[in-house]
Amino acid sequence: MPSHHVAVKSMPVPPKAELFYAESLKYLKKSGIPFMVAGTYAVGSYTGIRRPTKDLDIFCRAGDYPRVLRYFQDLGHKTEIEDERWIAKVKKGRYVFDVIFNSRTAATPITDAWFAEKHTAKIYGIEVQLIAPTELVWSKIFVQNRERYDGADIAHVILKQHAEINWKRLLDYGEQYWEVLLIHILNFRFIYPTERHCVPDWLFDELMARLQNQRAMPEGKTRVCRGRLFSPPDYFIDIAEWGFADIVG
Repeated sequence: MPSHHVAVKSMPVPPKAELFYAESLKYLKKSGIPFMVAGTYAVGSYTGIRRPTKDLDIFCRAGDYPRVLRYFQDLGHKTEIEDERWIAKVKKGRYVFDVIFNSRTAATPITDAWFAEKHTAKIYGIEVQLIAPTELVWSKIFVQNRERYDGADIAHVILKQHAEINWKRLLDYGEQYWEVLLIHILNFRFIYPTERHCVPDWLFDELMARLQNQRAMPEGKTRVCRGRLFSPPDYFIDIAEWGFADIVG
């Protein structure tokens, strides 16, 4: 796959946090464990948007995340597995970076395929691989809760990187949850009515055809709430009191 170098503007980060992030990236490079930078730094690299960030998102293969944790434990850092299905953390004092190895739905583990496209950037003077635009969109597609909604990030990445997005691959990721992908595409079309061409017609037609076919289907016999894929606490009452089956576990 071709390589792409992206210029990244520095993010407004407190100096001590900046030192921790720079140090962490140096250690990760030294470890030899494959990783990618995602989150705010990737969004800023691809769109030019600068905004404060409270953490650093590191993506690695699902089988490598224990190696990352062990490596930083040996350096004297604290580690925490927040959810064995997709995310862990490395901490030093009050500062932290996330180690992400699966999608939030735990349905799309990070594999070698995520590293196939080579998008790089210099962050704190350190050359690192960025998560590809396709996977960046996918990584944010379920972030919808009371405190955080990443729809604007997705819209901005589509606007600035639509030519770099592999739309077929994105549809493959969203095969089970294609309605969520459709929601974000409709959101983009509403935000940027003059830029609708950024999303290929074939994808929009495919998703709308699925919607029409779904309307003709009978309702399922098991009452299901998928809201916890967006926000487990916000939809807890549906599971605890209202009798819906839990999709998250």
